[in-house]
Amino acid sequence: MVLRKESVIERLKKLETIIANLDQKNISDLEQYSQDLDLQWYIERGLEVGSSIIFDIGNHILAGYFKISVEEYEQIIKQLQDKKVISEELYENLRGLGGFRNILVHNYLSLDHELVFGHYQKALVIFPRFIAEVYTWLEAELDN
Repeated sequence: MVLRKESVIERLKKLETIIANLDQKNISDLEQYSQDLDLQWYIERGLEVGSSIIFDIGNHILAGYFKISVEEYEQIIKQLQDKKVISEELYENLRGLGGFRNILVHNYLSLDHELVFGHYQKALVIFPRFIAEVYTWLEAELDN
């Protein structure tokens, strides 16, 4: 597999769109989130797709540029940090995202509103940082 910069950028732009849509909801109240089923579905789906895009981007970079294959989501984040694609601080903030994504996908019958809402608030800060760090890495590594 070869790293295709355009493919990574396309996914980064999709993630930017998801973040903008999540941010547009401007929910600052757990109670509001907990009482609105449409809002829950909107946020849950946005977080699920956003998380999946992060892992897809990471996997593409690791396989295409570094020729590394990983089996688990958390390994993707760790390898991105080890290879200096993302900072250690961002890695620490992204740790656990794989497990949370799996909760969204597989445990949808009993999602904890507080857990999802906390990840929503965190994603509004962390996902844009992921985008910025990957763009910085792409420019440093592929534009030389």
